[in-house]
Amino acid sequence: MTFALGPALLFCPADRPERFRGALEKADAVILDLEDAVLPEAKATARGHLIDADLDPDRVIVRVNPPGTAAFISDLSTLSQTDFRRVMVAKTEDPESLSAFDERFDLIALCETARGIHAADRIAAHPRVVALMWGAEDLVASLGGTSSRLPSGRYRDVARYARSRVLLEAGAHGKRAIDAVHIAIDDVAGLQDEAEDAAASGFAATACIHPRQVPVIRAAYAPDDATITWARDVLEAAETERGVFRFQGRMVDEPVLRHARSVLERSN
Repeated sequence: MTFALGPALLFCPADRPERFRGALEKADAVILDLEDAVLPEAKATARGHLIDADLDPDRVIVRVNPPGTAAFISDLSTLSQTDFRRVMVAKTEDPESLSAFDERFDLIALCETARGIHAADRIAAHPRVVALMWGAEDLVASLGGTSSRLPSGRYRDVARYARSRVLLEAGAHGKRAIDAVHIAIDDVAGLQDEAEDAAASGFAATACIHPRQVPVIRAAYAPDDATITWARDVLEAAETERGVFRFQGRMVDEPVLRHARSVLERSN
């Protein structure tokens, strides 16, 4: 099993089973969250709901608590009683901690602390990891900061660095990258800008926290008709050209053709 979900991945608290099926119907996949979305006193109940959940396991990701915590051990025990095998590991910092999972599991490593970003290259190299995701708010908190964004709404440089590093390390190891949630639910324009940038930069998906964000993300990742037509035409032209050639006033070489192939992949 590899990561082929997206582009809109919707978080859902694991202690709210009445929302499970609706979240899955609205998004491309649902992330059932045992970590930050669930209060400590509700985690045991949430694990019970996870065991009872009647959902397509191919479209479910379970976010577990950070390795090294008692909650993580309990989460592992719970997973063994379900058919869910795609797991998001919160606050991943040490690739060795991922060895707690056997070969049945595909892991999405959530790099959301200074240590996690620092170790992103080694985490991405882990054989069970199929994707990396980053998180802005926990990252800044781990540094003693108070906000990941400037008053304008733009990410601070440290967050932009973390985002870029996770994307680059994932790509360097042939893994997918997932962009962080946009926590300002009513900021549709900001989410659209970030999701469009994520798609153009090479992210495979964007996580979200509200169903209203799903269509915005899907639209941002879907190439428009003109771009799809260009991609098809330039690839067709390449079949009769040799080496670098000119197409619609633009120089075309292999990197441009790879861009075109990516456009068609996202259009399917």
